[in-house]
Amino acid sequence: MKSESLFVGLDFGTESVRAVVCDRSGRTVATAESEYAHGQIVPGTETASKLFRVELPDRSALQHPGDWLRAASVACRAAVCGAGLDPARVVGLGVDFTSCTVLPCTTHGLPLCLSSLDGALSKLAPHPHAWPKLWKHHGAADQARRLTEAAADLGEPWLERYGGSVGLEWFFPKILEVIEADPEVADAAEVWIEAGDWFVWHLVGSPGAGGQIDSASIPRSTCQAGYKAQWSPKTGFPAEDYLGHVHPALGAVRKKKLPGRFVPPGRLAGTLSSAMAEKLGLHPGVAVSAAIIDAHAGVPGAGVAQPGTLVMVLGTSACHMLLSEKGHDIPGIAGVVQDGILPGLYAYETGQAAVGDSFEFVRVLTGQDSFEKLEAAAERIDAGSDGIICMDWFAGCRTPLMDSSVSGGFIGLRLSHTPGHFYRAAMEGAAFGLRWIVETLRTGGGGAWGGVPVERFIATGGIARRSPLFLRIVASALGERVYAHQAPHGPALGAAILGALAAGADRGGFADPVSAVRSMAGETSVLPAPVAVDPVPDWVPVYERMYHVYRRMAQATARPESASRAAGAIGRREAPAR
Repeated sequence: MKSESLFVGLDFGTESVRAVVCDRSGRTVATAESEYAHGQIVPGTETASKLFRVELPDRSALQHPGDWLRAASVACRAAVCGAGLDPARVVGLGVDFTSCTVLPCTTHGLPLCLSSLDGALSKLAPHPHAWPKLWKHHGAADQARRLTEAAADLGEPWLERYGGSVGLEWFFPKILEVIEADPEVADAAEVWIEAGDWFVWHLVGSPGAGGQIDSASIPRSTCQAGYKAQWSPKTGFPAEDYLGHVHPALGAVRKKKLPGRFVPPGRLAGTLSSAMAEKLGLHPGVAVSAAIIDAHAGVPGAGVAQPGTLVMVLGTSACHMLLSEKGHDIPGIAGVVQDGILPGLYAYETGQAAVGDSFEFVRVLTGQDSFEKLEAAAERIDAGSDGIICMDWFAGCRTPLMDSSVSGGFIGLRLSHTPGHFYRAAMEGAAFGLRWIVETLRTGGGGAWGGVPVERFIATGGIARRSPLFLRIVASALGERVYAHQAPHGPALGAAILGALAAGADRGGFADPVSAVRSMAGETSVLPAPVAVDPVPDWVPVYERMYHVYRRMAQATARPESASRAAGAIGRREAPAR
C-alpha cells in the first residue's frame, strides 16, 4: 500500500551524517545522526599529525572516506531499527552531500588513500593529496584564477553561465592542484569523482563494494557536475582543448578519467545493492536517487517545486536558489543548470560566503558566551545599528562578484557602540547582501538576456529557525514578506523526497516533482504551515537609505586599488589583486 511507503534521506554535512525516515505526508518517522570519527582533517589537528609526515598547507580541508560509509551505516540503522520500523517499507533513498568535495579513486571505486573500504590505509595514504578535498578546502585559489583567465582568453562559452569566474572550491581547480603538487597521486588516479556521486555509486553496487556497476556506468549527478564542474547536457564538461591549454594532464583527465552517465536528482540512479543494504539495515532493491548538493536539497525540502520562489538556505554560509523555466546567463550568478535541482527546470544558484560564520565571528570578537544574549541585545537597538554599517565579505563575496579576495569590515564605529550593535550590524549587512542578490536576479545583472522573476521568499536552515530577528531584518531590507519553512531538517527531507521520486508511483513513491514536494513538504504535508514574517514598517525606510550606502561601500571595497585589498595583501604577504 502506498500509505505504508517510507523514504530515507541521508544528509552528509561537514561534521556528520543525518538519516531521516519520512512517510508520504512528510512526517518524520525517525531520525538519527552519526559524527565522522576523524572529523575535518585540517592543519593543526591530531588526525592530520597522525596521518601525514608533513604539515598540511594552510587552507587545507580533507576528510576520511571511510567515515562517510561508517557514519551512514550507524545513522541509518539507528533511525530504522531504533524506531522499530520494518525495513521492507523503505522503497526510496536520496542522498545530499557537501560539494565540491572531490576525491581520486580507482576504477573499482576505492579511494587512493585506502586499501579497502573498511578503512585500511594504502601506500599513498601519507600523501595528503590522495585524500578527499572537502568543499571548504581553499588550496586551489591560484589554479582557479588561471582556469578563469584561460576561459576568458579562449572565449569559453560556458564562463558566463557561472558569473564569469571559476570558483576556488570547484572540481577542476582541485584536480589541477593535485596534478601540480603531487604528480604521483595524479598519475595513480583512475577516476575523479564528487563524494556524493562516489557514495551513490557504492549504494547501487560499485565493484569495490561487491557490485557490478563499473566506472563507465557511474551515476553522476547533474547537480554536482553542473554547478561545480561546468557541465551541461548540451556540451558536457569543458572542452579537452581548453583544459589541456591550462595543463596537459588536466586535458587528459577530461578525456580518460571522468567516466559515467548523468542523472538528475530525483531520477533513478540504480537500486540498493545487497552489500550496502546489509550495512544500512535496509532491504536490497530500494530505489536510489542521483545525489544532490546539500544546500540544493533544501529546495524540495522547503516545499518548492515550481518557478519564482527564492529558497534561502541560511546556515554557516547561505545558498539562495531559484527555479525557472528558462536559463539565462546572469553576471555574478554562481551557476544556472538545467535539471540542476529538479528534473525539467533550470535552477539558479547564488550565495553568500559567510552568514552564520559572520555571526559567530562577532560573538567571538565581542567575548559573548551565547547567541541568545547577543540577539536580545540586538533587539533593543534601533534599525541602522546607531550608525554602524557592515560589509559582510568576511569570507569573500560569492554573488554578485564571485571574488574570494575581497574582505569585510565595519564602518561608523564609536566608543559608545556595544556587542549588540556589532551583531545587529552584521545581520543588516547580510540582509543587504541578500537584497543585492535579488536585484541581480531580477535585472539580469546587466546581462544581455535580462533577469528572471523572483516573486516569493522562503527561508530554511538553522538560522531561519533560531533567529526571528534576522528574518525581520531580511524582510525589511527586501521590503517584502518572507516565509520561514518549518521542516527541522530541510535538506534531509529534500533528499528523502528525491528518493520518493526515484521510487516512482508504481513502487509507492511519486510520479512527478510537484506531487512529491506538495505531499511531503508543501501545502498538503503534515508539516506546520510556513511562518509569515512581514517587514517592520519603521525599519523599511531606514534600510532603504542604508542599502544604498552599503552598495557604495561595496564598490569602494571591491576596487583593485582599495585600502582593504592593499592591507589584506600585506597581512597575507600576497600580491594585491589586479
